[in-house]
Amino acid sequence: MDDKTQVRDFLVSRRGRLTPEQAGLPAYGATRRVSGLRREEVAMLAGVSVDYYVRLERGNLSGVSESVLEALARALQLDEAERAHLFDLARTANASPTARRRVTTRRVRPQVQQMLDALGSPAWVRNDRGDFLAANVQGHALYSEIFRDPVRPANTIRFTFLSPRARDFFDDWEGTADSSVAILRAAAGRDPHNKALSDLVGELATRSEEFRVRWAAHEVAFHRTGFKRLHHPVVGALELNYEGMELTADVGLTLFIYSAEPSSVSAERLALLASWALSEDQEAKLAAAEATAQTP
Repeated sequence: MDDKTQVRDFLVSRRGRLTPEQAGLPAYGATRRVSGLRREEVAMLAGVSVDYYVRLERGNLSGVSESVLEALARALQLDEAERAHLFDLARTANASPTARRRVTTRRVRPQVQQMLDALGSPAWVRNDRGDFLAANVQGHALYSEIFRDPVRPANTIRFTFLSPRARDFFDDWEGTADSSVAILRAAAGRDPHNKALSDLVGELATRSEEFRVRWAAHEVAFHRTGFKRLHHPVVGALELNYEGMELTADVGLTLFIYSAEPSSVSAERLALLASWALSEDQEAKLAAAEATAQTP
């Protein structure tokens, strides 16, 4: 992922979505030759020269100050995730070559697994590119569909775009697809030189038109809290709330915990899923023990 191209395409896409009316500028009623704001209008709103803004939009954020970034974020009416993405792009542009690679955690610590196992609700841990790294028994059961694919590590975004079962599993597949790409795009801004992440983007862009269209839109988002409607092959439809919490001691890892409204149908089905998951886990452990006992 080329740094300057990311900056250019992001700024152009944000400028293109704003109308003069939205920015508080007169439209004069004339037919405009560009969609969205002109470069001159963004420069005026940000309080910088046109030449300087053109330089920024060409992807050159080298030496840009925090105050200019803040002014640009206000001019383009960026939301929290978009503002963070702009600052991430600038941070990469101004970092030394040796400092550009972000050291991310690749494995889950035993203490985190112990915490997962102690939770009474489905819970799992993923990294920035959507790899399913660890879970408790209920978490594995909830997302059992993604483990039917042989590729490891199991990846929720790959499942979303490349598995024919994803549209049945995610009741709101379109929304899930949109947010998945926005989360991945934000991760790419934080860590543009992450080879594993770049490889995943390349694979999805090659194999999925749905992904390519969304990736080109340069939408970014945080994944902190929300609501999911899933259709589990064992227990049926589930309506679940979730909370995402970054593991501050493990860079790039996020813990997700799912719950259902008390006394709801989904709560009953989640309890049924937990029972099914525990029985499946016991059978797997018994099979493993028997296999070990039979080994000479």
